[in-house]
Amino acid sequence: MFKTEVYVNRRKKLKKNFKSGALLFLGNDESPMNYPANPFHFRQDSSFLYYWGLDEPGVAALIDLDEGKEIIFGYDFTIDDVVWMGPQPTLKERARKAGIKEVYPISKLETAIRGIMNRGRKIHFLPPYRPENMIKLQNLLGIQASLIKNYASQKMIKAVVAQRSIKSQEEIQEIEFALDVAYDMHTYAMKYTRPGMYERQISGAIEGIALAKGNGTSFPIIFSIHGETLHNHYHGNLMNKGDIAVNDSGAESLEHYASDITRTIPVGGKFTAQQKEIYQIVLDAQMQSIAAMKPGVKFRKAHLIAAKVIAGGLANLGFLKGDLDEIVKGGAHALFFPHGLGHHMGLDVHDMEDLGEEYVGYSDKVKRSDQFGLAYLRMAKELEAGHVMTVEPGIYFIPELIDLWKSEKKFSEFINYSKVEKYRKFGGIRIEDNVLVTKNGHKVLGKPIPKKIQDVEAMWE
Repeated sequence: MFKTEVYVNRRKKLKKNFKSGALLFLGNDESPMNYPANPFHFRQDSSFLYYWGLDEPGVAALIDLDEGKEIIFGYDFTIDDVVWMGPQPTLKERARKAGIKEVYPISKLETAIRGIMNRGRKIHFLPPYRPENMIKLQNLLGIQASLIKNYASQKMIKAVVAQRSIKSQEEIQEIEFALDVAYDMHTYAMKYTRPGMYERQISGAIEGIALAKGNGTSFPIIFSIHGETLHNHYHGNLMNKGDIAVNDSGAESLEHYASDITRTIPVGGKFTAQQKEIYQIVLDAQMQSIAAMKPGVKFRKAHLIAAKVIAGGLANLGFLKGDLDEIVKGGAHALFFPHGLGHHMGLDVHDMEDLGEEYVGYSDKVKRSDQFGLAYLRMAKELEAGHVMTVEPGIYFIPELIDLWKSEKKFSEFINYSKVEKYRKFGGIRIEDNVLVTKNGHKVLGKPIPKKIQDVEAMWE
């Protein structure tokens, strides 16, 4: 946990957005893997961590704005628990670290909620993403579980998003810690990826680094020679000389802050001439989009800068033809770059995605595009000092997408399909870094992980 005053000040700032009612926070429970005593690795809800800091299952918290109370509900461990878990601090002792003096057994939560509702006061809560919390809210509030998200408080969502989007110094330090671990993960992969190895030999090793040096991975590792599949979690392919492997992986700090880095590496230590041409376009796109980042610039603009660089590079190689502005405006480039430039990052690797991208990355003034590719952009609105964003352009040759567009003669005025066909088995290339928006510009966080062609090749041992 951070210092007590961090959580006290976070709640104090949140409460300024409300005049009355109550704010309800549900922590996560353990989730059984195949029987109750064998649960999945526990991960606390990120908003609960942000405001209360208690990294344990079976807790809830309530801010009663009218009565000026902050309460944590949870468990005091019994001797039966201690036999299996060892000595445990009391609920009161645990809550004190978050600056909370008033605690009750979790069984008292329903009584507290009923009392607030019976007085006609509004209870604000965030949209749940776990079924067990949907059921809890159904029992507490009398709203059908399948409809509960419709009743989540937009006011609370907007207040939490506004607050969590701006990273404090202690949060930046945690992200930098997670990036130090990611540095070790990615440089290991660059050094030890060999022809004749299976992908799992590298993905398993770098997951071990994340576990040994941090709190494990911040998301399931993507390590694949089939990088044309954007989120490829299969690690069973045999790697051969001449293949390229996309390594999209990151770690969690001990306080659960994320890193998220992507590098594309040559399996035999050297890129082919074709691979170098495509790689350099992606690197140029990433560098130019990062260069544009500063407060007041819409992240959509940074995305479109990357898109135009990609379109221009591919046009120079004969994949595209025609006016670059028209290519990007129409979306023809999305055959090769079918996703958004990046996303917020913090306690979640896709920060606050559970609260809704329409609040995190969009607003009443900035609406989502319905164009293929651009529609997947998770963040489009203006950047602010304190935002931490991933920047991850890529170029991919996806056979199924190529076949579909070719059969439809889609953008045939822009796309040279005969050239594209020669690259059907190319795979994909993606390059990603984590960028802090500063008062006057931006800063790429973490120790520099090799990404220039010559630097990546020099890492191979």
